[in-house]
Amino acid sequence: MTVPQHLGHLLHLTDSTLPIGAYTHSNGLETVIQQRRINDASALERYVRDVMAYNVVHNDAAYLSLAYDAIELNDLAAVVALESQLHASKTAREGREASLKLGMRLLKIFSRYPEHRSSPIAQCYQTALVQQETLGMYPVVFALYAVIGGIPKADTLYAFYYNNISAMVTNGVKLIPLSQMDGQDIVVKLRMDIDDWVEQSMNPDNEWLGASTVSFDIHAMQHERLYTRLYMS
Repeated sequence: MTVPQHLGHLLHLTDSTLPIGAYTHSNGLETVIQQRRINDASALERYVRDVMAYNVVHNDAAYLSLAYDAIELNDLAAVVALESQLHASKTAREGREASLKLGMRLLKIFSRYPEHRSSPIAQCYQTALVQQETLGMYPVVFALYAVIGGIPKADTLYAFYYNNISAMVTNGVKLIPLSQMDGQDIVVKLRMDIDDWVEQSMNPDNEWLGASTVSFDIHAMQHERLYTRLYMS
């Protein structure tokens, strides 16, 4: 049996123990749980599905998809433009900062390895960061190392959605709280929708790119002023 060469890179890139601090962000979920709008497994499932279907599809995953294409073409100018647009589309300060922190930490890890040093687009991207010509947003850096690792675009998007789902469900289980088995049941149910979301993200509709998700943005803004907080966003 021949194992795909990109499998190891994919597993490393999406490892839940990767020290980039993803577990410290709830992306506004902590707000709605404190407001008692989510207090059981079915409500958490609906919320995470809505975030994926109405937010991530048209925002982070769409920009990841477009960045992947631009990186494959070694088009740094397009990557920089996409990153600037993604940054501007995040109206909540915590969301912008979270994406920047995750992206820069991911870059710090993978930039030490030979694949990065042998990739012209990775070197150009890092130079642009040093010269403050671009930003280091998480979906773009994720796309960069997916391309470098030879991970097919569809697999990259599937893993990105799965990581988002897993992180949100894990945080919801802790905050509500729910049992670990409840959390796994939610992940299994949501996995059934990932193929549809990936299909939408493979060729994003420019008219929907960065579509506003006002309620999710408000939750993120309200998070800054919660009386108690376990998460950074």
